[in-house]
Amino acid sequence: MNVGKVTPISGFLEFLPEERIVEQHFLDVIRETFELHGFASIETRAVEPVERLAGKGGDVDKEIYGVSRLGRRRDDAGSADRPDSAEAELGLHFDLTVPFARYVLENAGRLAFPFKRYQIQRVWRGERPQEGRYREFTQCDIDVVDTGSLAAHFEAEMPLVVADAFNRLPIGEFVIQVNNRKIPEGFYRGIGLSDIAGTLRIVDKLDKVGPDAVRTMLLDAGASDHQASQCLALASIRSADLGFIEKVRALGVADETLEEGLAALAAVIQAAMVHTPGVLVADLKIARGLDYYTGTVYETQLVGFESWGSFCSGGRYDALASDGRQAYPGVGISIGLTRMLGLLVGKGLVRASRSTPAAVLVAVVSEADRSRSAAIAAALRSRGIPCDVAPAAAKFGKQIRYAERRGIPFVWFPGEDGDQVKDIRSGEQVPAESANWRPPTADLRPSISRVDPSR
Repeated sequence: MNVGKVTPISGFLEFLPEERIVEQHFLDVIRETFELHGFASIETRAVEPVERLAGKGGDVDKEIYGVSRLGRRRDDAGSADRPDSAEAELGLHFDLTVPFARYVLENAGRLAFPFKRYQIQRVWRGERPQEGRYREFTQCDIDVVDTGSLAAHFEAEMPLVVADAFNRLPIGEFVIQVNNRKIPEGFYRGIGLSDIAGTLRIVDKLDKVGPDAVRTMLLDAGASDHQASQCLALASIRSADLGFIEKVRALGVADETLEEGLAALAAVIQAAMVHTPGVLVADLKIARGLDYYTGTVYETQLVGFESWGSFCSGGRYDALASDGRQAYPGVGISIGLTRMLGLLVGKGLVRASRSTPAAVLVAVVSEADRSRSAAIAAALRSRGIPCDVAPAAAKFGKQIRYAERRGIPFVWFPGEDGDQVKDIRSGEQVPAESANWRPPTADLRPSISRVDPSR
């Protein structure tokens, strides 16, 4: 097929083979960790009614990709083409939370609650492409939903699952920042502010624009100088232990909702101090912009790369899913995998040991003898050893270079007096039989490693 000149489309990330191996490793580890914690896998359709997609989360309607067929149908009178109106009202989902809420409502009678699910899928968002932000990307979500009420301990479980996954991945040191929306809501009310949602949205910009700009925005929104100072004082509180409680109380604000938020956040931090000390930090500037969060909220950063922003975020929501009779409160957290890997791989901080799954290249002595090489490869594969057969019966030196370029560690040489296998890294060559030879465990699959950014 002649497609002419190829023009890249911005915002759509396509990995090279060795980069895709890194991505698959991350996917495998995350999936396995989710399952170790008892989360069940689901997959939802790629499209939802635009009305449902735009119904939650503020200004997201500007980011929704509409879906319609290119084909048009004529009306009965044979007049001009018109779109299929039913299909024109569909949009690609921009996250996995909205389709999950719909899934819960549709299947509530067949699900066992509390329902713990994980979902790893592509999503699409029509925002301006830039470094670390894409129009198409993969999210890895976990959520727990229940009927009527949700036990508070699930709010502590979410970041601990993520910490287990990240501790198994070569991403370096990370910090999960945690807050509870009831803390700023109660605090703002306690100092006399009435526009709670507006204040939250302004404070949520603190990392992007800095305290001076936030103070100006608060004053422009009607806050007094004292109220703006109090908001910034609250947002400056950060601790990896329960010390944040006394720091908040030292600001002299009394409110029942504030106390509820402090108790809830204390429970999350206390659980983390036992499970993964130092990884979770109470950070009271974290607000999360989406309107449906009602309790604990999370954001995650890589230490030393804070300018990249958050790779993993979420929170508790009490009213996202409801059929009018029954509410399904939940809590969830989402790993932005494409965003994370786009930066880690793009900056050369993570790499795979080879660009192919093959651990062995079976050399071909002559094209007439290719079937023998194919039989050796089949015997190795039957024992779970990934291998490839040389594409041409070239000189052995050329076949070895073929393996070197792909990072394949071993080359197998068929011989009349017995086969031999060579570790082309060390040069060691030994007799081998396809019925019992195995590569070292470390070489069986490509390894993924972190590259020291200082080197």
